[in-house]
Amino acid sequence: MKLSLSDFERRNFLVLTFAGIINAIGVTIFLAPVKLYDTGISGTSMLLGQLTPSTFSLSMFLLILNIPLFLYGLKKQGPVFTIYAIYTVIIYSIFAWLIEDVLPINVSIASPLAGTDLLLCSLFGGLITGTASGFSLRFGGAMDGIEVLAVIFSKQLGISVGAFVMVYNVILYTICGFCLQSWILPLYSIVTYMAAIKAIDFIIEGFDRAKCAIIVTDQADDICDALSKEFQTGMTRLAARGGYSGEDKTMIYFILNRFQITTMKNIIRKIDPKAYIVISEVADVFPMNQAQ
Repeated sequence: MKLSLSDFERRNFLVLTFAGIINAIGVTIFLAPVKLYDTGISGTSMLLGQLTPSTFSLSMFLLILNIPLFLYGLKKQGPVFTIYAIYTVIIYSIFAWLIEDVLPINVSIASPLAGTDLLLCSLFGGLITGTASGFSLRFGGAMDGIEVLAVIFSKQLGISVGAFVMVYNVILYTICGFCLQSWILPLYSIVTYMAAIKAIDFIIEGFDRAKCAIIVTDQADDICDALSKEFQTGMTRLAARGGYSGEDKTMIYFILNRFQITTMKNIIRKIDPKAYIVISEVADVFPMNQAQ
């Protein structure tokens, strides 16, 4: 029996390849030349690469530090995640090595694109590496082994995964400051970190996150008919009872985007001026196909 990759898996590997390449570009073209630091294990590898002899390269530390962490988290994360993550880190390491040691690009003392401008390097480096991390996370992998440690140990420490990563990075940048005996580069590295977080949120959640509208009304039939006719979409109705009045109500659960909010409000106010509307953001919406 032949083993073959499905179209879904091929797409994932293609995107993860792209993520590894652009992460290598962000680190080696913008961050490493001016000694700014990426986050997590990537940033740790950059620091170790600067403190050790030139025979120990960034790409080598990436593999040495990341792959054992992914293997350690195999039981927690599963084999698919581990394979995707290791593959992404290998692509990242290979292209980091190519850019630094093989291709005719001088990244030893300054960024080829931004020179020695620390603000430009930190912003663009953070945006590019954050974009790479966002794509790797969205398509089932990871760019950094610190995320595995965060998942494993955050609950034991009583903190969130995000807080664990943040604490690790604060410690990393503090160590960088003491090692360099200067706080300018670690402070700019925090700018890199913040830009990366914004880029990750953009890739994973999208620029225009979906909205969830919860409408409490006693004229549900008319409202549902009007909204369905206007937006050509369905909605969910739940029976409800007023906590103060004790009257029977209907709660309508409705997914829309930010451009539809005003139209929705106007429709509801014309039908039921007393309707209660709550609007909140949702990170993801997964429409499930009905069984054929």
